[in-house]
Formats: sequence, C-alpha cells, structure tokens
Amino acid sequence: MLGQFSLIDFLSSGRRVEAHRPWPRFVLDDAGWRRLTHQLGVSDWVVLGLWADAAEVHVALHDEELGEVAVASMPVAERRAFASLTAIRPGVLRLERAVQDLYGYVPLGLVDQRPWLDHGRWPRRAPLSNSRTPPSVEPYRYKFLPVEGEGLHQIPVGPVHAGIIEPGHFRFTCQGETVVRLEQRLGYQHKGIESLMAGKPIDQAARLAGRISGDSTVAYAIAFARAVEAASSMEAPPRAVYLRAIMAELERIANHVFDFGAVCNDAAAALVLAEAATLRERILHSNLEMFGHRLMMDRVVPGGVTVDLSPGQAKALFNLVTMVRAKAETLFALYDNMPSLLDRTTGTGVVSASLAHRFGAGGFVGRGSARGFDCRKTPGYAPYDDLDFEVPIHPSGDVHARLMIRQDEIRASLGLIEQLLDRLPAGPLQNPVPTRGGEGMALVEAFRGDLLIWLRLSEVGRVVRCHARDASWFQWPLLEACIEGNIVADFPLCNKSFNCSYSGQDM
Repeated sequence: MLGQFSLIDFLSSGRRVEAHRPWPRFVLDDAGWRRLTHQLGVSDWVVLGLWADAAEVHVALHDEELGEVAVASMPVAERRAFASLTAIRPGVLRLERAVQDLYGYVPLGLVDQRPWLDHGRWPRRAPLSNSRTPPSVEPYRYKFLPVEGEGLHQIPVGPVHAGIIEPGHFRFTCQGETVVRLEQRLGYQHKGIESLMAGKPIDQAARLAGRISGDSTVAYAIAFARAVEAASSMEAPPRAVYLRAIMAELERIANHVFDFGAVCNDAAAALVLAEAATLRERILHSNLEMFGHRLMMDRVVPGGVTVDLSPGQAKALFNLVTMVRAKAETLFALYDNMPSLLDRTTGTGVVSASLAHRFGAGGFVGRGSARGFDCRKTPGYAPYDDLDFEVPIHPSGDVHARLMIRQDEIRASLGLIEQLLDRLPAGPLQNPVPTRGGEGMALVEAFRGDLLIWLRLSEVGRVVRCHARDASWFQWPLLEACIEGNIVADFPLCNKSFNCSYSGQDM
C-alpha cells in the first residue's frame, strides 16, 4: 500500500468527533494538516470534497484500496488560512477558491487567487464568515489566463447562450480553427443554497436540496436524506430504501437517454435526438403516473419516501422496462450504423486516464477514461449492496466512450429496476426522524457521478450547516483539457458528452 498508512490510521492522530456518522471525522492542528498534505503526495487517497464552516475547513477523503472514507478538519477561525491541497490534488482548486469567496479563508500556496463564485456583485464579501466585509468599491474585472503565440485569436461565448440553457462563459483561444486553450468562467447560477439552508427545519432544507440541480433531484434528495439519517442515528425502512433506488434508476435512465440523443444531435444526427426525446418523454410520463411527479421531486424525504407503488403500478413498471429496453437498443443501433456520426465522436475530446484519476472524476466522464469508481459499489450503500450489477468502463476517454458508458448504464439500470421490483419488501414508507444533534455525510451516485452532502444538525433538529458537492466540480476542469487540440466545431460534442451541471456547481 502506497504511503504505508491507511487513511483512518493516519488521521487518528487527531481528535475524533464522536457525533459524526457514518464515517469518522478527525480534527487536526496546523501541523497535522500539513502532514496530511505531504501524505497526499505519496498516497492514492482521493479527495471527495472540500468545504468550510464558521470555524473549520474540512476535506473528505477516500482510500479506494481499503474502502475507507473519513473527513479531516482544521480550525481556521483565528488564522483565517489553511495550507492549500491544490498542488497535489488539482481537482480541489475551484473548491478552495469557493471557500475563499464564501468565508474569506486564504488557501496558502494556492496559485490561482481569483474569485470563483463571487462576480463582484454580492452586497458583501465573504458572506458566510462571521465578519461583515463590505463589497469592493471598484467593479471586479476577471483576468483570464494569458496565452502567447503567433496567429492566436479569442472567441468569447456566453454567459448568455442561444437556447434555454444555464449561463456560463467560455473563453476560447484558437489558432485558426484549432483550440489552444479553453477557460471557463462559471458562478452565474449561484443561489446561496448553503446560506438558505442554515437554520431551516430538515423538511424545508430537504426541498432545497432537491432543487440544487433539478435533473438530479432524486439523487440529491437521497443524499440529503441519508446524511440526515446518519446524523440522527436512524435508518429509513427497507421498502422506502428500495423505492428510492427505483426512482434513482429511472432518473438515471431518463437523463442518459436524452443525453445520448443530444450528443448525436450536435453532430447533425437529429433523428437520434427525436427518438431519444420521445423515449425520455414516455419515461417521464410514467413517473407522473406512478409517483405523481414527472421528475419525482420531493418524493424522497428524510426518514423514507412519500409515495408507494401498488401491485398494478409495479406491473406497469415491469412493462415500462421491457419497452424501454427494446426502444433503447433500437436507438443504439441507429448510432452504430451511422459511420459519419461515429467519425465525429471517435477520437474527439479525449480525457486521459491519468487526468481522470488526478481530478477524481466520476460518472461517465471518469468511467469513460478507465476510472471505475461508482459509489453504489464502493463504499456502497443500501440497497445496492444486495444487487447484482457491473460498473462499465471504457479506456479511450473520447466522446464515443462517454456514449458507450451511457449505453451500458442504461442497460444496467433497467436490470436493477427489475431486481428491485422482484425483491421489493413490504412494510412502512417512513420512520420518524428523532430530534437530536449530530453530523452526517452521504455519498450517492447520481447520473453524472458521485455527489456528496455533509451536514450538521442542532439539538432541535435544524440545519446548522449543509454542504453539497456535485460531480460536476471535478468534471468541468477536464472539459477544458479535452477540447485542446480539437476544432471549435467539436466543442458542442465535447460539452454535451460531459453535460456538467451549472446549477450544481454554482450552488
């Protein structure tokens, strides 16, 4: 084992926080945090998230070899600074910039000190800190990274786009039609979710969690519910756990189907999109009939679920799976039999396996570049630990690989729904959530990849602090990397093959 230490053994030199569940949290002093930064340089521990509160900065880590997960924390309220992890884990760069924007804590050694979420329009700087800092007097001018060379020109795109999509700015530096550098400027969708959640009862905070990124509402709701249940030392009833998984897999299939068609459409294969959109609509209509909402929003709550499946609805869901399986295979065959489409997707927008591992990218971005991480498997959570499914991986890292992952995951999710229906236990839909304080963390596999929610509850059952980390945080930077050396016309293909969430990243 690299580094000679297991994750938990290494962190156990710090003070353990007993109220943190299900994985341990350790508070390190400044020297311990610096030892951690050194250890990260000689270990394969993956950063799952980095965030702060009014007193501490936290980093969640995963030892994939041993399956261990833990959180390391360091008090920063007085120093208002901490050693940056970016030099050894580049995926946390934007998270550290966000911590600096929200709390005013300075990541020491961070080479990129530009604001990330703060566009200079907030009524105060560091709005989540204990100190009230007035806004900047002068308008903030964002300095994009310089590029030097002969014959270079820039193409600015966004933040307002030609369509009903979320805002984000893309600055292309090109030589002719070849992209030399792409730099993203996000944060336009910042909603202050973490501030809005503070002080809310868990039922109100759960509604906010389900709206962080609407296309992943079920996954976010499950993650929030599991974090609350961990903090409260309770579990949802088995039937609710299975119903949650059914909804999560339906959400995954609907998104993957539409993404598949949308990527093809960006290469002028409009027929594939038309077929995919029709299939997605049939899934969403079935969601409405079975769960009372097309996106199944607010159906998962802390303690369980709010809806049940009748025997007749379960049979209808079996029929839906059969129909979707047949239609999806027809859709995939359309793609396979279009050589001009395959020519556009194969070898385009390559993300190397080493880069996917360095950034800890999950979902179809990571698995399309040979990183087989799926938190349904490792560290795992119910009911997936009792189900049979494979995590697909492809080594080529291009647009085609990310489409192949979507194909394989659609097939796997259809099989999972059949297993869940076959084994669906009887029993209640909800257990009461006890009113008690504590800290909880959850990892849930959304259709984009792993998302993390960490929260702290007060003794009266209100949210003191909640942090949500979307899979997109570790994927957006790789979009910048994969477009280099490709032509500008291939950016829509690359971008849609990633389909990162603006809203989930901007919080």
